[in-house]
Amino acid sequence: MSMGAIADDIAADFIIEAQEILDRLGEQLVSLEQAPRDSDQLNAVFRGYHTLKGGAGFLGITAMVELCHAAEEALGLARSGQAALQPHHFDAAQQSLDYLQAMLDAVSAGEEPGHAPPDLVAQFDVGSAPTHAAGTIAGNGDPDLISDDEFEALLDQLHGGGAPTAVPAKADDGLMGEDEFEALLDQLHGGAVPGSNGLADTETAPRGDLPPRRAVAAPAPRPAKPLAEAEQTVRVDTRRLDAIVNLIGELVLSRNRLKTLRVRLRDEELDRAVSTLDIATARLQSAVMRTRMQPVGKVFSRFPKVARDVARSLSKEVELELVGAETELDRNLVEALADPLVHLVRNAIDHGVEAPELREAQGKPRSGHVRLSAQQEGDYVSIEVQDDGAGIDPEKLRAKAREKGLIDPEAAARLTSEECLHLVFLPGFSTKQQVTDISGRGVGMDVVQSRIRELSGQIQIQSELGRGSRFMIRVPLTLAILPTLLVQAGEDVYALPLARVLEVLHAPATSLGWFDGRAVLDRRSHTLALVDLRQWLDVAPAPSQLLTIVVLQAGEARFGLVVDQVRGREEVVIKPLPKALRGLRGYAGATLIGDGRMALILDVDGLRTPQD
Repeated sequence: MSMGAIADDIAADFIIEAQEILDRLGEQLVSLEQAPRDSDQLNAVFRGYHTLKGGAGFLGITAMVELCHAAEEALGLARSGQAALQPHHFDAAQQSLDYLQAMLDAVSAGEEPGHAPPDLVAQFDVGSAPTHAAGTIAGNGDPDLISDDEFEALLDQLHGGGAPTAVPAKADDGLMGEDEFEALLDQLHGGAVPGSNGLADTETAPRGDLPPRRAVAAPAPRPAKPLAEAEQTVRVDTRRLDAIVNLIGELVLSRNRLKTLRVRLRDEELDRAVSTLDIATARLQSAVMRTRMQPVGKVFSRFPKVARDVARSLSKEVELELVGAETELDRNLVEALADPLVHLVRNAIDHGVEAPELREAQGKPRSGHVRLSAQQEGDYVSIEVQDDGAGIDPEKLRAKAREKGLIDPEAAARLTSEECLHLVFLPGFSTKQQVTDISGRGVGMDVVQSRIRELSGQIQIQSELGRGSRFMIRVPLTLAILPTLLVQAGEDVYALPLARVLEVLHAPATSLGWFDGRAVLDRRSHTLALVDLRQWLDVAPAPSQLLTIVVLQAGEARFGLVVDQVRGREEVVIKPLPKALRGLRGYAGATLIGDGRMALILDVDGLRTPQD
């Protein structure tokens, strides 16, 4: 049966479910390799490949069926105790995930997927063990195991013999859900007490009354409870969610406008109505945002495989710890963070963690430790990539930046150790003589920083020689609506991301000092560098005896932004800049504020250098 003969909705459902299985398999395989005797993990991996094979077979994706079948054979023999999985089997399994992902991408694009290399398929061979003796295994090993032949017959029965017109036994999408599938597997393998796996008691016979395993032609009972649970959820096209979020943004703008008018008109009834609308809008905004939230574990699940593959290619030993995978973020942010985090994890293993022999010589454990963690902090989420490797030498970074001409010697000499660490974000900077396929891939840390900035976030570095490094990312929960502090310079209003604002203070103009041609403010604990927003915008200065200063965080450093006045906090809807203005340093976007005017959203990191 060709892919063209399958309904588009069935193929789309398979692609979604297969992607979820592939995302889990990488982590499950790493766990199984670390504990080969873990039968639960072995069964989970086996079920993953078998479910993929069953769905691919139904859709006629031969290349995927062949590769899954090879993995399934080896795993099946391991489950029955007739073979032991060797390191090369795990290598083959991890490589198979890359090929299966490529096949799935091809199917998604409507292309014919290519076959896996024959030597990869052959790598799953367990040697002297039977190559396709599932029936014998069931007879000689665990009597509760169902044979592959029986299972395939059962799959055919469940799928209506392969005819697409017979599939809609499940009313919503035509495919048996994975929960239903696993419940059925547990029932057939004797892994669940009858009636405890979600099957209706009236439909389930006692264990002793089950028909012989060969008699699988009778229709299998449909799981009642999983089906009922499935009906409680609705699969919605993400474009519809995006449209709703955009409408909420427009509603927020209208609410802000009404709140501004309320202050001007001073009408008691209008005040009560706007207050009620304000509360309802906030609740609606929160509810809609939650529908787009996804756990960062969706991204984290791929890292055990990434860490294993990188460590093996570099002959290093690495343990990866994942913390806070349940932390939720906007779906768009979860997807956008994937590439920067992959680069940081690869970097930690390639540049940070030392070779096992060197670690032993330094009194460290042979195996390095990389920690990937996430936690929510108010309207923001903090994600950290931490390693216990060699650390980063700030003096080497300073020297390398001077050598490459990325910074002049005088400016380099003034940098603190913390500021030197952020030199790795300069375009064209690399501390390695050769760019490797592992961490570099032709992309520098400047691209990582740019990507984080595009997400209205920031990235900071902490490092200690011999103890390791720590990269800290902070991004908003959602990109749709941004809490800001509105400031004014001249006649125009500008928005600063509230997450970067530390405090607002006032100082007499006479208290300013000058250092290296720049204005500074001496405070008790430190000297605060100042940037005059009017001067940065090239607007005529306004003489004032009392300065209003907004203290901002930029990486490890702080600086003060001198403004005419602070208008207050306001949630704004981010609008992209016109194409002619995109790429201008210091501007992150635009928005409409409560009085109906447009305000530019400033990029804090771009404010520290003067405009061209």
